[in-house]
Amino acid sequence: MAAKPLTSLALLAVFAPPALADSGAPPDTTQTVNIIAKRLDDARNSLSPSTGTSAYTIDSQAIAELPQGTNTSFDKVLEQAPGVAQDSFGQVHVRGEHANLQYRLNGILLPEGISGFGQVMDARVVDRVQLLTGTLPAQYGYRTAGVVDIRTRSGSVEDGGTVDLYGGSRGTVETSLSYAGSAGPASYFVSGRYKGSDQGIEPPTSQLTPQHDHTDQGKAFGYFSYIFNPDNRLNVVLGSANSLFQIPNNPGQSPSYALSGTTPVPSGSINERQREQTQYATVAWQGVRDNLNFQLAPYLRYTRLHFSPDPVADLQYNGVASNVQRDNFATGLQGDGSYQIGDSHVLRAGFSTQHERAVANNSASVFPLDANGAALSAPVTVVDDQARNAMMYGLYLQDEWLLSDALTVNYGTRFDAVNAYVNETQWSPRIGVVYKVASGTTLHAGYARYFTPPPLELVTQTSIGKFLNTPGAPSILQNAPVKSERSHNFDAGVTQQITSRLQIGLDGYYKRVHDMLDEGQFGQALIYTPFNYAQGRIMGAETTLSYTGDKIDAYLNVAVSRAVGRQIISSQESFSDPAELAYIASHWVHLDHDQLYTASGGLTWRVDDATRVSADSVFGSGLRKDFANTGHIAPYATLNLGVTHHFGIPDDRGVDVRVSIVNVADAKYQLRSGTGIGVGAPQFGERRGYFAGISRSF
Repeated sequence: MAAKPLTSLALLAVFAPPALADSGAPPDTTQTVNIIAKRLDDARNSLSPSTGTSAYTIDSQAIAELPQGTNTSFDKVLEQAPGVAQDSFGQVHVRGEHANLQYRLNGILLPEGISGFGQVMDARVVDRVQLLTGTLPAQYGYRTAGVVDIRTRSGSVEDGGTVDLYGGSRGTVETSLSYAGSAGPASYFVSGRYKGSDQGIEPPTSQLTPQHDHTDQGKAFGYFSYIFNPDNRLNVVLGSANSLFQIPNNPGQSPSYALSGTTPVPSGSINERQREQTQYATVAWQGVRDNLNFQLAPYLRYTRLHFSPDPVADLQYNGVASNVQRDNFATGLQGDGSYQIGDSHVLRAGFSTQHERAVANNSASVFPLDANGAALSAPVTVVDDQARNAMMYGLYLQDEWLLSDALTVNYGTRFDAVNAYVNETQWSPRIGVVYKVASGTTLHAGYARYFTPPPLELVTQTSIGKFLNTPGAPSILQNAPVKSERSHNFDAGVTQQITSRLQIGLDGYYKRVHDMLDEGQFGQALIYTPFNYAQGRIMGAETTLSYTGDKIDAYLNVAVSRAVGRQIISSQESFSDPAELAYIASHWVHLDHDQLYTASGGLTWRVDDATRVSADSVFGSGLRKDFANTGHIAPYATLNLGVTHHFGIPDDRGVDVRVSIVNVADAKYQLRSGTGIGVGAPQFGERRGYFAGISRSF
């Protein structure tokens, strides 16, 4: 119902006459301010080196040229990068790791929220996103599978707005509005988006339209900047995401328990829901002093996830109906600085400190068991609430040394400490080398030691005794605390500019892990729980190929990866099969998100100045399934197509129209089978869908 006024507003804005932009300053002043803003942007970007890493860049034009354009969800954008495997609930796995990604907005760390399937980031706000993998410089700590470095759009380089209406199959309706501008030394960019669809998350069946899978999602973003003088600027970022999901049903299942005074609820009529909320803010003071460049930024993030069960059906099918809510509030301070020493050295140093408070509330209706282990028909309520404070500290120092025009070395170290369920520290040396062998040929290599604390918002210490003699009682009573992961990482690669239009890259990596972190979904709530393997190994290789032409742009990424672990040493009570746990204790097993082959590719054809045809595709050899992850899902491939055309009506700004087809071949493919280590219900990928959109700049 909420979509109707938004839709009407969008339609009015599309065909409204263009607004007259007023910069609030004379042209010469505006040009001077823009030059200063560009200089400060370059200085801020130089605080985040990528020497020795593998960097893959997707800019706003590349996003606009995807078949669904800026309506593409952010996880689907990331899937076009090498070594990124798709999963359900909007998750992606980079280089064989479960999550472990850090997101940075304009150089500032965005604290991770409670894992679910909501997308906090909106592709519309992105000016450029860069995925950094491999051996990261000392500046980057904690989440180290990859750094998603996002540079947002800004009012210092844009003036005006865009309104967009998009929709199609499965009741999908999306409306968005963005606007950017400046007034003297102040600039701003704001964006808002609503999405409603009858497929919110991946369903447990391959139906064309899933049952009970509606979602309503809203996102808002704002970037505000004020230049005090040529050497000082204040930047403010505000963001919010609110999503409501129905949990899709699996028809044809039979209840396992009898609840007194009720009749069995058909499994296709179960009413489970989940709500996710995230708000975040950063305030960054940036300064430039001769050879000194610095940024100081306090930040905060609040996130809530609330799973509401079907109080009758969950008892009938599972013997437990858990009302689960998790809240996490994080505040922190980050400081980064660089100092140019002569022509050969750039010294960088910084710190970060973060406080978190995580609260987990669980109120469960559960059947008690009689002396023979049979469930009684009258449930009881078990309340299991937890709360925890945590602190994280990080320091780093590094030097970027230009030994010659061809050879650059970035070396340094960082120190990390975490005080949470366990207290741990680590020194982590890093080194990265870039060598330009010849014109068009560049080698890179590096080593990094990483320290990765478990995500506090996901860690819970269940009171095992409260659920004894109920169907909710764990099969395994051991529940050791989750530890931080420690690893040694090696990476090397080469890029070759074959011609001015064609480039190829090859990269290989190896990771040896102690106390390797993984996450699994245990129970009905779609919330992940971390656990440790005593040992882990991750290795792989990636190949990238890109072509840029006058009429055609194309890219292809192919990756091979293997991720294995042995002996689960924490959160044992989450596992239901003692035999599986015993097997893992003495065998190397694939991680549930391990996928041997992953590929992505795309092509854009600019037919003329007004018309563009685009395609993208992903391939996966299948995530793991079965006892101890000994099997894998069947391979799959999907193809998406899109056409956009610019109409020069009703004025010079015109109207853009887009038509898209998702999953052109209507492939019925499975992402999860419902079996495997820490895997919940089965999930199938999106079936074929037809979509169309119209956008208007003003």
